[in-house]
Amino acid sequence: MEEINHLPQDWVEHYTTQRYMLNDPVIRWIYANTGAIRWSDIQLDDPKRILAQARTFGLRYGLAVSVFDNNPEGQRSFGTFVRGDREFSDDEAAVLTAWVSRRHIEKAPPRNITDAELEALRMVKDGMRLKQIAHSLGVSEGAVKQRLRNAKRKLGAQTGPQAVTLATEFGLI
Repeated sequence: MEEINHLPQDWVEHYTTQRYMLNDPVIRWIYANTGAIRWSDIQLDDPKRILAQARTFGLRYGLAVSVFDNNPEGQRSFGTFVRGDREFSDDEAAVLTAWVSRRHIEKAPPRNITDAELEALRMVKDGMRLKQIAHSLGVSEGAVKQRLRNAKRKLGAQTGPQAVTLATEFGLI
């Protein structure tokens, strides 16, 4: 849902061009674990020497944070943080873990949205008007409006189109 990347552009280009993601021991650790770990503590093979190459770009000390709440959608949030001067302290690791955890919760789809509300959003997405939706569902237009109002509130959307977009991005519709 969100990517924030402040890594040096030359490293990003090198990493992307070499297609390192699937071979990156940090990424492999992130998808197999939760919590926080310093790069220097990761005990996974690095046959492409990605971490050694990162050091040549000034990325000497890193911390990986992975959050997964075992939800049915399988959503995981993670962060990798780097610095050139020293290892991350335990206190810094705790602060960064809390930050990633907070972002994970903030970006998670609502779990209280009803099937009826999703159905109304789906129909709006398909271009149907309120009258058509009401007729198709066998309910009043007021009931459809209420479902859409509830969906907007639960999704944190200001408008109907924004609610449809968020529900789509969350994979709900």
